[in-house]
Parts: sequence; structure tokens; C-alpha cells
Amino acid sequence: MFKAYGEFWNNLFNFSGTSSRSQYWWPIIINYIIGGIIVNYISTANGYSIDTIYTFSDLTVNTVAKTIAFLVWLGTLSLKFRRLHDSDHSGGWVLISFLPFIGTIWFFILMILPTRRNRWTY
Repeated sequence: MFKAYGEFWNNLFNFSGTSSRSQYWWPIIINYIIGGIIVNYISTANGYSIDTIYTFSDLTVNTVAKTIAFLVWLGTLSLKFRRLHDSDHSGGWVLISFLPFIGTIWFFILMILPTRRNRWTY
């Protein structure tokens, strides 16, 4: 679990190669849990939403939060590409999730497919 999460951060900009199912799902689960806890803590401590800006410190917290969210989004995108490669699909399949409802279901199915011998394995 911790190894997979460490690999997530080490391969932040790596859009080639492969990632196994556990290397995909552990960072996804951990990021959702950590993100929820942090946003809930900051919102509770301030007494208002993290998006609300009243003071300079609110602006700083908001900017840092958006920067971290962007890095996590970019890492998750590269992780999705590597997971698709592991099941012998092109990274372009990530665009299927833009289709309402059916695209999300289809993308989930692609993420749970087992590893297959593929052209991206070195």
C-alpha cells in the first residue's frame, strides 16, 4: 500500500509504462481519504468553506489547496494512462469518461481489467 502510494508520487509526470491494479487503486483510495480529511479539517477550523476567501491567509490556504489539487489531478491522470497501458489499451481511452453515465461505467471496467502482456511493457 505505501509502496504503491510512493510510486504514485515518484511517477507524477510519467505517462508511459504500466501500473498494476493495486498500484492504481491504492493511491486513488488514499487520495480521496486524505483529501476529505484535510478539507473537512480546514473547513471546520475556519468555520466556512475552503473556497471562501476573507483574509490573506484564506487566499494563501486556497492557493496552496488548488496547487496540491492540480498536482494530485496530474498524477492521477498519468496513473490512469499507465493503468490503461497495463491492460493493453491506449491512453486515449481516458476520454471515454467524458460520456455521461455510460462512459464512467466503461472507464471503471477498463480500470478493473487484469494485466495483459502488452506493447508498453519494457
